Amino acid sequence: MKAQRKNVENRPIDADVNGIKLALGEINARGGVLGKKVELVIEDGQCKPANTVNAAEKLTQRDKVVALIGAFCSSATAAIMPVAQSAKVPLVTGVSSAANLTEKGNTWFFRATETDALLAKSFARILVNQLKLKKVAYIGVNDDFGRGGVEEFEKQMSALGATTVLKEYFEHGTSDYYTLLTKLKASGADGAFVAAETQDGSTLVKQKAELGLSTKVFGVGSWATADFMQLAGPAANGIYAAVPYASTMKTPKNEAFVKAYQDQYKAAPGKYSAAGYNTLNIVVDAIARAQSTDPDKVREALLKTDYEGPNGHFRFDEKGQATGFTVVLVQLENGVPVVVESNTVEK
Repeated sequence: MKAQRKNVENRPIDADVNGIKLALGEINARGGVLGKKVELVIEDGQCKPANTVNAAEKLTQRDKVVALIGAFCSSATAAIMPVAQSAKVPLVTGVSSAANLTEKGNTWFFRATETDALLAKSFARILVNQLKLKKVAYIGVNDDFGRGGVEEFEKQMSALGATTVLKEYFEHGTSDYYTLLTKLKASGADGAFVAAETQDGSTLVKQKAELGLSTKVFGVGSWATADFMQLAGPAANGIYAAVPYASTMKTPKNEAFVKAYQDQYKAAPGKYSAAGYNTLNIVVDAIARAQSTDPDKVREALLKTDYEGPNGHFRFDEKGQATGFTVVLVQLENGVPVVVESNTVEK
């Protein structure tokens, strides 16, 4: 079933699909690949492993796709990695960040984004040394993404001398963070790491502002997106976010991407928009270089990827982990993600 979606990013995954569709339009406007237009077949696994496995099996067995893009949540991606391996179909995610995914020895899996560990390694030092965070609270959504982010940032920051004073998890869709924020206040933390997506994160920071807490917040997730900043309003000001992409990154590729995205969707792109855009381009580039849709040839071509996207160059190491691209630490100021620091992701 071909998905028909409105261009409204009610969920982070909608931004990912919008980025894919933008890339699709550009690719097909250039004539597609191997003389044919590229066609998307979209299934929504709803970030549930069982649903995502069913979707991946349908796509590989019935629809006979030549490559899989996804999944979104790390737990869902882990669930479909054996499906891709069994079907011998390349699987490329632009979002799932659990570090262990590229440690499973699955030669059909590629990750075109950062891991929690790489992001923490890139920015823990600036958080400790420049922001002077010594007593840190860790707050995360209770899933692979939240727990992975908390684990990796706590490990890196503790190694630099920061003390953990609080560690709390919340469920998706929580609407009342006042008890958690009371614990945060009592902890004496001078900084709070938060792993959360748009709705959860915006609600938390608005309630933090209502309570008058001055604790610095730095986070991972969709913090540097227009949706988050709109929902959080003035409460977003001053927040730091470690992200693999921000619309304010100064590269010619990004300026062209931002313009195209704004023209099509009337909004600035965020990390998930860029992820979808990059992932489809990487897959199609591999098909073009392979001069074939044969899965083995596409997989071999993916290993030789040298793709320049809005946020830098992407190359895959022997484990299928992307390196060479840029990640940024931004501070939100009046609806603008201002780049504070940038780093190139290396092995």
